Amino acid sequence: MHEGPVPVLTLIETGSTNAEVRSRAEAGETGPLWITALHQTAGRGRRGRVWEDKGGNLAATLLMTTALPPAKAAQVSFVAALAVADLVDRYLAEPITRLKWPNDALVQGRKVSGILVESGARSDGQLWLAVGIGINLQTPPQNPERPAAALGDFLGATVPSQAEAMHVLNQTFDHWLMTWQEGGFEPIAKAWTARAYGLGLACTARLGHETVEGVAEGLDNDGALRLRLADGTVRCISAGDVFFGDA
Repeated sequence: MHEGPVPVLTLIETGSTNAEVRSRAEAGETGPLWITALHQTAGRGRRGRVWEDKGGNLAATLLMTTALPPAKAAQVSFVAALAVADLVDRYLAEPITRLKWPNDALVQGRKVSGILVESGARSDGQLWLAVGIGINLQTPPQNPERPAAALGDFLGATVPSQAEAMHVLNQTFDHWLMTWQEGGFEPIAKAWTARAYGLGLACTARLGHETVEGVAEGLDNDGALRLRLADGTVRCISAGDVFFGDA
């Protein structure tokens, strides 16, 4: 456990901040350390997708280690989502950021960030975690299947710089990380649910090998999405892409 925001290393350019953290973690670094880059040439999103970087956006990855088992360590994804929501809401006129399972931050139904958590085993039995966060400050990626937006679409000329956004993210992430470390997943799940997008609505979950349709009911105890199927049973979705009618 740490106290207070962690050091930040800013690179001019890198292929991927997640790859940079992975390299350092596999070399034995423990963190905590944020690595951010002014420009990424090979950014990655979830499920192997390319994360576009047209400049001016925030790309940052936190290197940290944990003694938690992998299933519990994965809850840091929700910690990251809450940190992003707090950052975005700090600049909007009112707190309107919503979170779509598991960690997409939406403003007016459009995605403004991406989160990719990777991990690996250390020789001491702990896990290293790479908590990658990309926030569209200036320009959104073009993806018709997932409508995206940048903070600049809502703020005009008052868009925060990469350095300013990194400073704020360091603060908001630290708050939710300490909340998680001290209180477990329950307060994280409660805060996430208060901002949840789509609860009570019909959705489609694409799981790679199958597609499941149901009504999103909320989080299970471990962060899985509870889907109420047409036959009345509940299916818990631990990994996959969830689509609602407009997001």
